Amino acid sequence: MDLNLSSEQTMLVETVRKFVEQELLPLEEGIEETGSLDPALARALFEKSRANGMYAMNIPEEFGGGGLSALDTMLVEEQFGHAKDILIRRAFGNVYEVLLGANEIQRERWLLPAVRGDRTCSIAITEPGAGSDAAAIRTRAVRQDEGWRLKGSKHFISDGEFSDFFVVSAVTDPEAGSRGISLFLVDKDLPGLVVGRNQKMMGLTGTSHVELHFDDVALDGDCLLGAEGTGFGQILQTLGRVRLAQVCARAVGKATRLLNLMVSYANDRKQFGQAIGDFQMIQQMLADSAIEINAARWMVWDAAQDIDNGKDPREKISMAKVYASEMLGRVADRAVQVYGGMGYCADLPVERLYRDARIFRIFDGTSEVHRSVVARSLRKHGEALYGTL
Repeated sequence: MDLNLSSEQTMLVETVRKFVEQELLPLEEGIEETGSLDPALARALFEKSRANGMYAMNIPEEFGGGGLSALDTMLVEEQFGHAKDILIRRAFGNVYEVLLGANEIQRERWLLPAVRGDRTCSIAITEPGAGSDAAAIRTRAVRQDEGWRLKGSKHFISDGEFSDFFVVSAVTDPEAGSRGISLFLVDKDLPGLVVGRNQKMMGLTGTSHVELHFDDVALDGDCLLGAEGTGFGQILQTLGRVRLAQVCARAVGKATRLLNLMVSYANDRKQFGQAIGDFQMIQQMLADSAIEINAARWMVWDAAQDIDNGKDPREKISMAKVYASEMLGRVADRAVQVYGGMGYCADLPVERLYRDARIFRIFDGTSEVHRSVVARSLRKHGEALYGTL
């Protein structure tokens, strides 16, 4: 496996890194103070990013996106991970690959406007009784005339306040289990769709996480995304790449930022007449962090290469999800320890990075769920899963 970066990939990473450092990171403190990103600043970020060809880079060029490969997407997503979630969404877009299943009418109505930045989408799958178990949803869509009637509720819908349409999962055949789930494209302004409270989180300040309520919402026939009953398969097929990018690769980026902060502080902070980086216990925390970040990065790249080669990456993505998210938690904890009292203080970014890190082990499938995925595959495929020579 040759994963030496080309000159084009190196330039891509450097361009995105520079944008993140110069345009995004200076805005973080203000978001923490106010709890939101000023709409004028958000618009300015979008305009700058789009002008530099950095908006919707994950979408194929034929639809107006950047056309990045899976590996190239992971390279830029790692850089995204250095910044706050809300800044990533406003600057680089939130265009999910599940929209690529749109037909010609849906492309004009939802996909292409999203790629241009004229519309914004959120994924609405999670329900109070169906988190990691996406097949246990209760939201119903019932056929009526030429369309559907949608009833039910969702919660933890990230960016739901800003988005103007949603990809919603709903049961269309209660007797068919996971094969009775379909996906729908639902505009926010439809009668009967109510955006509920913004559920306050431990971290991710600035990103809304709202409740959605569908009170007999009328959908026309063009709102069904893909064939009826294929929704669960679409979720598994397309959101795996999202999980690898927005959780695993970003976890590597966030951990890298934390390690950079740790190294700088270990060199500058003096105790007992010497830099704390001279103490072996501090050195161990730095070394362990570097080792684990490197291991997680290679796991992400390996899974991305499988995607680019047309292989099924699901088990590798689950492995990467567990390792990268838990690695980030360990690195964040070490960073607080290295900084001591200042690491616990909101005056410095370590404290908010520590809070933001905790959700990585939960969203897009908990560590426990992904460990079950890996274990089931091991029992079925044995050595083939972990690649013996």
